[in-house]
Amino acid sequence: MKSRYCPLCGKKTVRKDIGDEGFIPYCVSCQKALFDSPRPCVIVLAVNEEGQAALISQSDTPDSAFVCVAGYMKPGESAESAAARELLEETGLPAVALRYIGSYPLADRDLLMLGFAVRVKKSPFRLSREVERAVWLSPKDALAQVKPNGAAYALVRSCIQMGNMGELSFIQI
Repeated sequence: MKSRYCPLCGKKTVRKDIGDEGFIPYCVSCQKALFDSPRPCVIVLAVNEEGQAALISQSDTPDSAFVCVAGYMKPGESAESAAARELLEETGLPAVALRYIGSYPLADRDLLMLGFAVRVKKSPFRLSREVERAVWLSPKDALAQVKPNGAAYALVRSCIQMGNMGELSFIQI
């Protein structure tokens, strides 16, 4: 989040050079540096017992491209809980176990996406209104269906590099 106004006094901030941090928003009135901070989100790759990955297509996704389940963390919610909640909300699939994979900053949208592989039992999808369709794909096909250089691509690629997705080690929840 970019601080254009001070959250304490409401006055407009200025850009000030703060040593190693470079130029950041600064409130002259409060004499306080206001570091820009990304909003935390989760991105989830659901993996079933056969090693297949679930991808979704959303109505607001350009050209109906496939993506991983993703969403914002709620205040007071852990990243693990957010990953399980978002997966259940969007696909109807309850999480059995999960594994943190990595983080994916999206500077252009001020997001820090925390990536998880989540073990689920293969079952029919129960899609939310946000989701147009969902599919089970092999890891290779999943990688081919997401946009290159995006967070979903990086997450799927990381899971593939870890080995057989059906054999990834997960933490029980």
